[in-house]
Amino acid sequence: MSSSKCVKVKVPGTTANCGPGFDVMGIACSIYNELELTLLEEKKLTIEIYGDGAENIPKDSRNMVWRCIEELVNKSGAKYKGAHIKMTNNVPLSRGLGSSATAIVAGLVAANACLDNKYSVQEIFEMATAIEGHPDNVAPALFGGITVSAFLHGNLKHISFLPDFPLKMVVAIPDFYLPTKKARAVLKQQIPLKDAIFNIGHIAMIIGALSQGKVDVLKGAFEDKLHQPYRADLIPGMNDVFKVADENGALGTTISGAGPTLIAYTVENYEAIGKAMVEAFAKHKINAKYLVLDIDSEGAKIV
Repeated sequence: MSSSKCVKVKVPGTTANCGPGFDVMGIACSIYNELELTLLEEKKLTIEIYGDGAENIPKDSRNMVWRCIEELVNKSGAKYKGAHIKMTNNVPLSRGLGSSATAIVAGLVAANACLDNKYSVQEIFEMATAIEGHPDNVAPALFGGITVSAFLHGNLKHISFLPDFPLKMVVAIPDFYLPTKKARAVLKQQIPLKDAIFNIGHIAMIIGALSQGKVDVLKGAFEDKLHQPYRADLIPGMNDVFKVADENGALGTTISGAGPTLIAYTVENYEAIGKAMVEAFAKHKINAKYLVLDIDSEGAKIV
């Protein structure tokens, strides 16, 4: 049995949309999934999974990490047919913290490292976006920081940056799953022009304020009219959680990705905000926990 070297990759979870930045903005968070990969020449697949959601993730050829590895290996023409995969997950599954993007990026980056980095980071970004369907989660998972992504003249581009002030994210994670497919199904295909203008103005203010360190301008800038109003019914207590987070000093509060996790952006009162968010969920008979996360600056990396 011939195998490649063992590669270990660490990938941050992410929050996407960030309110008005639907499908274009994302932030890498200081919560991580790890993947150890050894490629095998024989057609044998062994998958070990530890941590969050381990019992709900397939351990056969349906596994997302393996599918991404297989796609990259086949594209490269390398002779590997199987793998030994060990996943350690801290990013909650189907909660809006980028677990699927983390799996995609981990699989592609690890397989690429086993093949002596045959593909550039930009090529990995393009492959990951094609698999995920949109770049807002895979960009921060890959590059770290706050990212904005867009197709310019058909070419996928991104900008990644860090604010020069200590922005933290208080994430309230409710105890239920919300599949992205279900969260997307409630969205409108057409929206009023005034709502589009509202979102363009708000996301422009967020990017400008983060870039220039204008913390005061962020207050109110995280509001959205494209997706959050339509998803509110899928997340019991959402508006109450937003309200108490903002009352306790958050700069703004949004759905994380497609939800159901809700995320408050703040420079102060982290614990008070987190406790208030959990209590607001409890009033709607939803158990939740909170985490205080920093912005990850590195993105996916070989450990």
